[in-house]
Amino acid sequence: MTEVPDIVADLRHHLALHTELLGWVERESQALRQPDGKSPFEVYQARKEALPRLEVSLARLRHHREAWMAMTPEQRSAFPEVRNLLRQNQDLILRLIVLDRENEQWLLRRGLVPPKHLPPVNRQRPHYVADLYRRQSGGASAGEPGAGTPG
Repeated sequence: MTEVPDIVADLRHHLALHTELLGWVERESQALRQPDGKSPFEVYQARKEALPRLEVSLARLRHHREAWMAMTPEQRSAFPEVRNLLRQNQDLILRLIVLDRENEQWLLRRGLVPPKHLPPVNRQRPHYVADLYRRQSGGASAGEPGAGTPG
């Protein structure tokens, strides 16, 4: 069975990886906000090099998750550090996602993304799926007036 100190050590390592990635994404953000607006190649390289380490770290955490979830809630409550590290990792992941999304928008605005890597058009339409379900479930069909608008 996985020991809690191993879980803590791996969570700290994972947090360090996220912190490193956040630093690179922040550097990319700063570079994209400059007048020349180019994403530095070193950011791409850093991401590429960090990916295998992140995959290994995630595999270790998946293994630990099984052991952690096998513990009773009372046993888990005896280790608040694990809960805090999980929260810190989640917060950092969310910051990474938001900042990376902003960087992606900067790249798109400046035309620095190859066409095959462009995000799908419907990602920018938040109600696309809801409208699609409404049309399929007997609401207005695609050819009828009012299709695509909330009713």
